[in-house]
Amino acid sequence: MPSSSHPSPRARRKAADSVKASSLIEPGQISSNIDEVDALFQMAGLSRSRREKPAGVGRRARFQDKTPEELRPAMPVVAAAPNGVEWIPVPAWQKFEWLWHGFSTRRGGVTTCYAPEGGAGELNLTFTPEDAREKVEQNRRLFVEAITGEADTPLVTLRQIHSSVLVLAGPGSAERRCKGDGLMTDRPGILLGVQTADCTPVLVADRKRKVVAAFHAGWRGTVKRIVENGIGRMRLEFGSRPEDLIAAVGPGIGPCCYQVGEELLSEFESQFAYGRELFHEVYNSDPVKTKYPMLFLTQRAPGHSPIGPSLHLDVAEANRRQLLDAGLKPSAIAMIGGCTSCHRELFFSHRESRGRTGRMLNLIGIAD
Repeated sequence: MPSSSHPSPRARRKAADSVKASSLIEPGQISSNIDEVDALFQMAGLSRSRREKPAGVGRRARFQDKTPEELRPAMPVVAAAPNGVEWIPVPAWQKFEWLWHGFSTRRGGVTTCYAPEGGAGELNLTFTPEDAREKVEQNRRLFVEAITGEADTPLVTLRQIHSSVLVLAGPGSAERRCKGDGLMTDRPGILLGVQTADCTPVLVADRKRKVVAAFHAGWRGTVKRIVENGIGRMRLEFGSRPEDLIAAVGPGIGPCCYQVGEELLSEFESQFAYGRELFHEVYNSDPVKTKYPMLFLTQRAPGHSPIGPSLHLDVAEANRRQLLDAGLKPSAIAMIGGCTSCHRELFFSHRESRGRTGRMLNLIGIAD
């Protein structure tokens, strides 16, 4: 007769003894194993199933909803020089007679390639493919004259590479063009300049030792802590003390307009404990979409439709936080304001112009 498909009593007893032996684990070992598994789940963004919390990928907490109007920086105070150049001073710095400084606008130069047809000349201060070199040189003389009163004051700039590279400027620096995104000096009689058209410029001065620095802080340079590292370099090279420093964060693209991807959130969260606080979820304030939302519905899955909140980054605030971490007092930091994307009549904007635009120049120096 064929054998039965069911195991014999002897086989069942053997299997049960094997299972019982394999399950003899000390209580403390069970707890330890669970803790290790929970730690691995947490690293992967997962959670173990519990009564009060379902398993699965942890959902990212929502940001506080904002509109572009709520995030738009205040407009800065604009000054006009006798030669027609319009520029932005730091009001609190004007009492320091030894300190040259200023943020340029696009108004008051001789460039016409970026202006509307028949419009006034503009103040492009960088050698771009569309502009004539002699016009840029004339614009630079006009802006330098507006800041120092002398058009021939030596000007030091960099070949900017979105880095954290810092350069010490001294005799002969005006004739060389180094790569980097930060300049500093204790030499009187020269101007340091960084070029921007959406990125954030930061100017720093040591009131006691008369040392100055200028930083070009796009999002890449900001993640690399160019301003925080720059303050450290000032301490190392010149003996600057944070309590003696004053700083100004100049015009750049504001959080109202600077829409970014999730990858930048990851970059900033990996570098700064406060990284998440630099981002906002912004809802489009288009009055047509607000009044007729049904016209803009789509059949795309949630999270894949262009309708809804977008993630915006506040680069100016990121650099203010770096200045604070470097030891500066909150009262020593001037936030100049202005959004280069919102106010194209006043500023050049690389993003708003899709790359075809001029550049501003942001200057600081020690008077002779």
